[in-house]
Amino acid sequence: MDSAAQLRETIVKNLKSGTWRAGHRIPTERELCDQFSMGRSTVRRVLAQLKEAKLITQTVGSGTYVTDGVNGALARLSSCESAPAASPAELMEARLSLEPSIVEMVIRNATSTDFARMEECCDKAEAAGTLEEFEHWDGMLHEVIANAAHNTFISTVFHLLSEAREQGEWGMLKRKSVTPERRAEYQREHRELVAALQDRDLATAITLTRDHLLRVRRNLLGI
Repeated sequence: MDSAAQLRETIVKNLKSGTWRAGHRIPTERELCDQFSMGRSTVRRVLAQLKEAKLITQTVGSGTYVTDGVNGALARLSSCESAPAASPAELMEARLSLEPSIVEMVIRNATSTDFARMEECCDKAEAAGTLEEFEHWDGMLHEVIANAAHNTFISTVFHLLSEAREQGEWGMLKRKSVTPERRAEYQREHRELVAALQDRDLATAITLTRDHLLRVRRNLLGI
């Protein structure tokens, strides 16, 4: 198990056991870095994933705390973890079915806060110094877009897709397929998609979403 997975498992174990309850302040990033012998960027990536899962919340200048809704979030997490592993081909097929179909809901329901988070994901993906960081913010952008539909069922299903992206086979294929040129291409496509969503341009956003996913599938799987 790599250090990031070990950190995530340790935090989740503390939450499930009740060692850390709602409102508990968890160790600082520096303390977690020291305890698990890892860089701050890795710690931040793990905490960002747990924040997306609604397990923790972060307050600037105060710290990181267990959310009030931690029990419900843990139940959703458990249902995701109990699902059978999906192959990269199955994952891409599911994404091609789901992501273009929710664009209309995103355009109808997304708020200025949602768009700001999309822009933040694009910024951080473009600034990422490693493929691992880029892949994290790439995946986070797609999850933020799905959450902008403001539909609990869609968010739950998409979180399951995001969990599947953490599988070793997906990561291995991504490392082999993402050249600097392809990464730049993905970043450009992300910006174009976010702009279309902000413009509430349904037809363009659907086309961009599908074209982007088809390109990713072709680069990953050769189909």
